[in-house]
Amino acid sequence: MSRFVNVGMDKGSMMESEDRIEKTVDIYISAEAVRDMKHKKYDTEDFDTQTVKTQTPQQTGNDSVRNRSSRAAAVCLVLLCVLLLTAVIVLCVMFTQERQQFISKNKNLTNERDQLISILNICAEWTCNQSSCYYISNETKNWTESRRYCTERGADLIIINNREEQDFVKNMSGAAAVWIGLTDSDVEGRWKWVVGSTLTSDFRFWASGQPDGGTTENCAVTVPPVSATDWANSVGWHDEACNRDLQWMCEKRISQLILP
Repeated sequence: MSRFVNVGMDKGSMMESEDRIEKTVDIYISAEAVRDMKHKKYDTEDFDTQTVKTQTPQQTGNDSVRNRSSRAAAVCLVLLCVLLLTAVIVLCVMFTQERQQFISKNKNLTNERDQLISILNICAEWTCNQSSCYYISNETKNWTESRRYCTERGADLIIINNREEQDFVKNMSGAAAVWIGLTDSDVEGRWKWVVGSTLTSDFRFWASGQPDGGTTENCAVTVPPVSATDWANSVGWHDEACNRDLQWMCEKRISQLILP
């Protein structure tokens, strides 16, 4: 009986020992597993940290490159805007200059057109010979009013410079005696043309006995071969009272054909 009990107890003890051994082994295995997992975790963290530490300078370099690229792009954009603005300003200036030149040319063409029209109008009433054009009136005025008529048209009373011009005047005036641009109103006996030049002895076409009027006859008239009996057919220049109404002759240089 005691033997069976011992045997039973031994078996029980053995089973408990085996259980304890198995538990101890399980605990050991579990501890080893935990340690392995910890080691793996630490290794993974170290690897990640090393990776981060390894990649951080590269990422920083990339960011610096991107920043420099952005700044370069911004600078290029600003320069492009400046260039475009400069181009626009230059084009505007050129356009303005071209416009002003066009307006000036158009104005010049308009003036030339008006000048041609004036010349045509003058040619319809005036007779041109050599370097001058001449107008003989159909009405009569005194010497001062006759001259005013001429000056208002950019001309003046005729100035006779040579024999050819004197003959031309005689032929143009026909039977009319006409005022010419010669007077001694300023100084008696000192005859001057309307331009201020003094009459010279080279070209004097006074009729016989002329001038003879003294202080009462201070303006000159040219008398043609066929004239009224007032001058007794005395061909040439006569001094006459300036307030007498006579026809007159205007002269305009061809270079001054444009009327004011």
